[in-house]
Amino acid sequence: MSSYCASRFCTIRRAAREVMIGPVGIGGTHPIRVQSMTTSDTQDIAATVRQSIALAEVGCEIIRVTAPNVAAARCLRAIRRELSVAGFGSIPLVADIHFLPSAALEAVEHVEKVRVNPGNYADKKKFAVREYSDAAYAEELARLHETFSPLVLRCKTLGRAMRIGTNHGSLSDRIMNRYGDTALGMVESALEFLRIAESHAYHDIVLSMKASNPKIMIQAYRLLVTRMAEENMHYPLHLGVTEAGDGQDGRIKSAIGIGSLLLDGLGDTIRVSLTEDSVYEIPVAQALARRAMSRWRLAPVPSLSSPLLPLPAPLAPLSSPAESLDPFRYARRGITPCDLGPAAAIASDQPTRVIIPAPLTAALNSPRLADTPAEALLLSITTPTDLPSPNSPLPSPPPALVLSLAPALTPSDLTPLLAAATAPVVLLRRFTPADAARPADFAAWTALLAHPHARLALATTAEAIAAASTLPAARLFITLDDSSLTGPDHAIGAYRALAAALAARQLPAPLWIRNTSATALAPQTDFLGRLLDAAILTGSLLADGLGDLLSIETEPDPLRVTQLTYNILQGAGSRITRTEFVACPSCGRTLFDLQTTTQRIRAQTGHLKGVKIAIMGCIVNGPGEMADADFGYVGGAPGKINLYVGKTCVQYNIPQNEADARLISLIREHGKWTDPRPAAAPPVPAASAV
Repeated sequence: MSSYCASRFCTIRRAAREVMIGPVGIGGTHPIRVQSMTTSDTQDIAATVRQSIALAEVGCEIIRVTAPNVAAARCLRAIRRELSVAGFGSIPLVADIHFLPSAALEAVEHVEKVRVNPGNYADKKKFAVREYSDAAYAEELARLHETFSPLVLRCKTLGRAMRIGTNHGSLSDRIMNRYGDTALGMVESALEFLRIAESHAYHDIVLSMKASNPKIMIQAYRLLVTRMAEENMHYPLHLGVTEAGDGQDGRIKSAIGIGSLLLDGLGDTIRVSLTEDSVYEIPVAQALARRAMSRWRLAPVPSLSSPLLPLPAPLAPLSSPAESLDPFRYARRGITPCDLGPAAAIASDQPTRVIIPAPLTAALNSPRLADTPAEALLLSITTPTDLPSPNSPLPSPPPALVLSLAPALTPSDLTPLLAAATAPVVLLRRFTPADAARPADFAAWTALLAHPHARLALATTAEAIAAASTLPAARLFITLDDSSLTGPDHAIGAYRALAAALAARQLPAPLWIRNTSATALAPQTDFLGRLLDAAILTGSLLADGLGDLLSIETEPDPLRVTQLTYNILQGAGSRITRTEFVACPSCGRTLFDLQTTTQRIRAQTGHLKGVKIAIMGCIVNGPGEMADADFGYVGGAPGKINLYVGKTCVQYNIPQNEADARLISLIREHGKWTDPRPAAAPPVPAASAV
């Protein structure tokens, strides 16, 4: 199986040719570049210049502006001039083109880079079903060559760069009918355009594979890199999760998709697409870029002025464990079923279970946690007096107790607790290579597994996993010992190595992902940093099919950490506990205020567990970009909304002031509506707490 990166266990940057966007370099030896997009009407030149300056002042290095038609494209001349006059001439501008080659040919005269979407630049998307013979497909490619070549040749003449940006939801009918709605279809769509550009000896190209589903986005980039390497192509990558949304959701999805690829050494420029003011995208993108660059083990090759390159010797793949998972197709790792109590089964077909580091407190009975329960509580036990008593307050139903045990504790210390236990008690114990000299001690602990409520969690390393081979998998959890994290290695790689060691020994014990201060990619001085680190580690592993239990141990507030844990599981598509929103970021094509509209619709529908609602500002990001949404709310014209069920428009040009109510009626008609749970009275404080 071909690999898409030099190492899946540490960050070795992929070598990519240098592409200059005006004075700003991408790929080669350049740092990861941060970019964003204006949201104003492009023909409002003053507003677009103001937004561009605001972006530049917070550190945006490349600014994209939509050019949906020739009139908007002509305005780019004045925008470029005014921005330069204001002292921001070094900030490159990118024209965002979708349907009109004529707009692209106008825009390329005025800006440093043009972005085209191969799904709609020269193709129509009507969701038509048609079988293409090889001859008919070749005819379509010839037409594509004729339509796309003028822009390629003009970019080459003017020294402009180009991004070929595939979006998962806007693949052409031709691609959909041959490859389906797949990562492979996304890659082939881009490669068709890339081959045309190379036929004209034009190489100033960046590529992107964007999707609102981070797993699909990750798979598409991995496959793109592999396919390009097979054709001796080494173009830089622009990373982004499209329609990520706002608030925690947008940051989590972006961290999962972008962060996972950056830690694998892929990515040269990034955009975090939030349904918020664009300036708020920049700090998130900068934090992601810093985390990756701090982990780069080796510098990239100096420059690629020609499309050469097998990797030079210093960048050859490192010796590493043999993995059994397929990085191009998602599948959950197979495990031996077990449980954390009657309502929390652990199996390959069950959701990832949630362990909350929190004291025993009645606060965990909060109505806010009704759909997001703490299925186990992680307690630090230093002495026998720290052990919970039978009278300790517990949420209802009682969660499992996971006890992180100090070395001085003995099995006999746990006898009273196990005798009174009504739910599983998980005993967390480190087992490093140094412990192998104490088999008798270890045997004493494993003897507790005879108790019906006892489970054992080993915090171990890939090198020490042999000790677990003799234990019953139905009573055993495996997690990472922090001693694995040394030097530039990262926790994603350490967990992958741990999973590979378990597979090599045919030990299908559940894998527990722990987010601790040791697994952090950077000093965690604020909540955003803790969120990003937890989303990158957890989301990357879940996208690989790894992870049966999850804890985030870096956030002290139990309610906040519970919400964050479930939000990350939802962002990774691993556990859906509320409404899923797919909301595009604003741009100059947007026909209504996306931020306030998204917040308003969420307030009315956010309780609909398992329902997916797409909120799209215009038809460009409409039915195709909504992918697998149940319902869609799409700008059709100024002040008018189109409503969708799946990818079918069922109501056209509804006045915007009626659209919310009509959307709710549509959800009711399709049997997806439930009334929100009544607000509960505040809980009565517990009389005592341990």
